[in-house]
Amino acid sequence: MAAGLAQVLPPEGLTVAVNTGDDFEHLGLSICPDLDSVMYTLAGRHNHELGWGQQGETWRCMQALEALGGESWFRLGDLDLATHLHRSARLRQGALLSQVTAELCASFGVLHRVVPMSDRPVRTRIVTDEGELPFQDYFVRRRCAPRFIRARFEGADQSAPSPGFLAALQDPALRAIVVCPSNPLLSIAPLLCLPGIDAAVRARRVPAVAVSPIVGGAAVKGPLAKMLQELGEEVSPLGIARRYAGLIDGLVIDDADAALAPAIEALGLAVQVAPSMMTTPQRQRALAEAVLGLARRLS
Repeated sequence: MAAGLAQVLPPEGLTVAVNTGDDFEHLGLSICPDLDSVMYTLAGRHNHELGWGQQGETWRCMQALEALGGESWFRLGDLDLATHLHRSARLRQGALLSQVTAELCASFGVLHRVVPMSDRPVRTRIVTDEGELPFQDYFVRRRCAPRFIRARFEGADQSAPSPGFLAALQDPALRAIVVCPSNPLLSIAPLLCLPGIDAAVRARRVPAVAVSPIVGGAAVKGPLAKMLQELGEEVSPLGIARRYAGLIDGLVIDDADAALAPAIEALGLAVQVAPSMMTTPQRQRALAEAVLGLARRLS
């Protein structure tokens, strides 16, 4: 979605605020999976085959680590390691995550603003039927197998939104807030848990538009459908609309779910039906235009 919006909007017209609840320390390095995925995607370097990491990745370091008996359950490619090494060194030097993110994006030729949700650590922890797990243990090591009960965002109440995130929300030139089709339980909720953010979005003076991460009864990517089922919630755009009620003004849903539009509108939300599977840059751009069109209609 960010890539589509970046095709339509100039660099000064888009700020992408990214979840950092997935971040963790691994092998002595500071790993920021969501920040890196957004950065690699906007740089045209995202590994679409794997769904994470960089194109043209090699694995010699991981292979050597395995041979030494080291931890290799979280796969870090050789190119990706360079990003983590540089970030970790800069953070140890005292740089803020926002500063390091801006430097990395500049190095990768990313022109649009990418900002972490916070410069202070917030760590997603998953409460399951097998106890509480750090996010990456649940997501990668356990492949989301334990039953999801709830997520807890450790450190959120002692944290603060990053300056770039706050500046974007408070910018007089702000025209819309777009909630991308990410997992609302794991990727959007951490941002809203930061002090003042949920209230700021609900008190918005501009339209807030979301894109449904559920298409045809299935999650576009990741464990969202399984998690919603385990919570007893409907796995559909209508279920997403109920979860976002009060937070957004409009929802973009896929053609496959067009029949749900009246039920979503009954919740007080405007609906835009559009092809939402962004399998090509052209489809990314088309969806971005549909999202912005709905926002303009709601202005």
